[in-house]
This record gives sequence, structure tokens and C-alpha cells, in this order.
Amino acid sequence: MSMITRKAFLKLAMGAGITVPLSSLAIASCSKLGSRSRTSAIVVPPFQVPLPIPPILQPIRTDDNTDYYEMTQKESQVEILPGLRTPIWGYNGLFPGPTIAVRSGRQVVVRHRNELPVPVVVHLHGGKTPPESDGYPTDLILPADPSHAATAHTGHTTVGGIGQGFKDYTYPNEQPSATLWYHDHRDMFTGAQVYRGLVGFYLIHDAIEDELPLPKGDKDIPLMITDHIFNEDGSFFYPSLDPMLHEEGLEDGYHEGVQGDTILVNGAPFPFLKVSNTRYRFRFLNASNRRIYKLALDPSSSEGTAFIQIGSDGGLLPAPVPQTELIIAPAERFDVVIDFSRYAIGTQIVLKNLDGNGTTSQVMRFDVVRSQSDDSTIPDRLLPDAESLNPTEAEVTRRVILTRAGKRFRINGKEFDPDRVEIRPRLNSTEIWEVFADIPHPFHLHLAHFQVLSRNNQAPAPTDVGWKDTVRVGPREMVRIIARFTPYRGKYIYHCHMLEHEDLGMMDNFEVI
Repeated sequence: MSMITRKAFLKLAMGAGITVPLSSLAIASCSKLGSRSRTSAIVVPPFQVPLPIPPILQPIRTDDNTDYYEMTQKESQVEILPGLRTPIWGYNGLFPGPTIAVRSGRQVVVRHRNELPVPVVVHLHGGKTPPESDGYPTDLILPADPSHAATAHTGHTTVGGIGQGFKDYTYPNEQPSATLWYHDHRDMFTGAQVYRGLVGFYLIHDAIEDELPLPKGDKDIPLMITDHIFNEDGSFFYPSLDPMLHEEGLEDGYHEGVQGDTILVNGAPFPFLKVSNTRYRFRFLNASNRRIYKLALDPSSSEGTAFIQIGSDGGLLPAPVPQTELIIAPAERFDVVIDFSRYAIGTQIVLKNLDGNGTTSQVMRFDVVRSQSDDSTIPDRLLPDAESLNPTEAEVTRRVILTRAGKRFRINGKEFDPDRVEIRPRLNSTEIWEVFADIPHPFHLHLAHFQVLSRNNQAPAPTDVGWKDTVRVGPREMVRIIARFTPYRGKYIYHCHMLEHEDLGMMDNFEVI
């Protein structure tokens, strides 16, 4: 992949009126940028615990067009490391939270009750959601316990208002089948609160997906990958200056983001999954605060192709795409099929992280333990009427420059201000955004899904296919995306999805008019 030179990047930044510290252009791997060297006090042997599957949340009632759910965010203790209890903040006290599985076109209302000691916000990541239910960072749900409510910062502009102990989120689900997820989005505290466990899957299904002969049932498995640091007592280590999360701030050395040395999948450390010699569908989600993974299988199959990608952030691809490796940045999703019939019974296949070192070089293991018939296939065509946005129809081209400024982060030279709107796209319009980064920044756009046009004016990466809501932008790289701003008017945000970068200023507003 070609890179933008230091001189070229500085020219772009200065042309936009931005001062870029030379130190911010240092070339380093994502795993080493400014991190303090801290390792878990407990070493976990890999492949000792089975992969857990998050439970499916059931609606409390339904009517003609809406399913109603309730969820409580609360403190609990769960067994992550064998024999130890880890305090978490979880949806219904679980980590990950329960999976919400819905039908495209059927409305869902989720009532979130906050029994935590701090405010929370819920964002449905990838959802085409009305602005008042999108989870704007200052749309707080205050603690239900009034003795904690005074800790809230409520002096900022909101979009959907403040919830007193609970809030109802309405999701129309007017979008195709896709792997979405929900997570906390509290302004200045997203990194800490997601790290403590406030994450869960939200799966949309539709008739097109139903009719495809892809793996289904217990062979359709969501995989949420996170990384954590553990203290000696089994608790999570996170470098907040205020462990109560009333006041913002991180310890020195962690402003580039927090990375752990223990990889969890669905909340279990380096788990294993027993599989049959058949095809399986896996919905990969990188829910880590900062770490970028390069996933591969070891051993690779006799066919040489590890993964058949069938979906991306926004849903199914037009056609399957073979992938040898998957580079997956925070918040990205890859929906893939792995064909275990290519392996002999008894084979143990490690899902590797080729960008990791030591414990972070492996994620989980698949054990092929039994023979089974398989009536699933991967059709040559997945979507009958896939749309490709036309760059010639874009109304405007915008430039978005993501830069570090000491211990803070900026977009186009400015830090997040809830009262300032930088961009105003028209409803149903198409725009091209050129996103530049000094160091790695996964770029996330709320509401509007997009397609990747190019990287540094060359072809997109193999994994840039399909509709996306998050794209990895490498150091000194320019990624051109084309987005459609539909179907709602209102104020939304765009930001880096390395959560500490977001908390430290790398977020901005757009308003669809």
C-alpha cells in the first residue's frame, strides 16, 4: 500500500489551516504508539475454556408493528478468568450483553434502565436511527439512584434529551440484514465504560438472508473480540484518573489508547470451539478500544483461502469475496464463512492475530471433532439488486483531517463541541469525504452508510468491500468514501473509533437538513 509522505501530509494539513505537531507524524506500529508497558498480573493459558454464546434477549411484549424490550445496566461480577470473579458493568449484568435479534422493517423499542453509579448513553452502531434515539454523547440516562444523579454533567446541548433513570430508544430497522452492535457512548467516558463491559450484539435478519443457503442456526455464530489487562484479583485494569468515572482524564502514557494482553472472545480468554467438518458462518466484531487485528487461520486450509467474506458493516455483499487475512479495526464487522470440511477430523485450527506479539498473537481455536452432513452452500450471488454509489452524482467533496495534538485529538484542527455543527448535508444527498490520518484512526460515521472509493488514490483494500459505517485509515493515509445521508434529518456525529481518541476530542457534528 502506498503512503502519503510527511511533506505531502503537512501540505494537506496546512492547506486546511491546521497546525500538525511534527511528533504526531512519527511512524510506529499501532501497538506501540505512546503506550505504557503494562501487562496483566495473571497469565492465562490459551484454549482452556469453551466459547460462550451471548443469550438472545426476548421481548417483554409485542403489538402489530413493534417489539418491546427492557434492559438494565448494572454492576455485577462474572467469571472471565477461571476461578476468579471480575467486576463489570453490563447490560442485564452480562458481558457481552444479550443479543437482540430483530426483523428488518419491524420496529423495536428498547427501554434502558440505568442502575449504575454514573450516567450512560446507548448507541446502536450501524443503525439507521432517528437522531433522538441514536445515542448522542450528551443524551444521558442519569442513574436511577438519585444519590448518584448529582455526579452527571448535564450542562451540554442534547439531541434527544436527558433520561431520569431510564430512556426508551426506538429503532425502525428499515435496513437490510446486518451485524450491528450496541454500546455505551457517554461523552468523554466511552472508552472506560465500553471497557468495563457495556457492549452487545444487535442482529437484523430479512427475507433475502433467510432464502440463502448459508450456514444457519448453531452454525451462525457472533464473535466479539476485545482485549483487556487484568489485575491480580481478576479485575480489569483501566487507567482512569478517577476510577469512579465522575471526572474525565487518563493516566500519563495511555492517551493513544488502551490495549490489553489478554484477548477475549465473547467475554472468554482465548477460548476454543468444537466444530463439525462443515461450513460455519462467523460474525466478527472488533469491540476493542484501540487494537487492530490481522486475523488468519493456522494451519491454512488445503484450498489456501481462510475466509469467504459474505458481509460487511452494512450487511451482505453483492457476491462472496475470498480473503486470506482480515484486517479488522475497532468497530468494524466482517461476516465470513469458514469451511471446516477442508480439514481432517482431529485438526486444531488457531485463529491468529498476525499483528500481535506473545499472548496477543492468538485469538481462539477451532477444534474439528466430528463428521456431519452439510446442506449449506455459498451462492455466487448474495444480493440480487446491490447498489453502487456513483461518484459523479456526489453534490460535494469534503476533507476530514484527523490529527493528534499532544495528549488531545482533533478533527480539522478542532476538538469536539456539542454546540458546533461543522457539516450540513442535505437529506438523501450523496457526498464524497476524503479522510486523512496522521496515525491510525478507524473513522466512523453515524446514520450514513458509505462505500470506499480509494486509498491514497489507489484501489481500496480487499476488505473494503460492501456498505460500511467504519473504515480503517492508516498512518499518513487518505481514504475516499462516498456516503448517502438518509433517511432522517437531524444532528449526528462522526469520530475516530479508537475510543480514547474519541473521548479526548476526536469527534464532530454533522446535521442532515
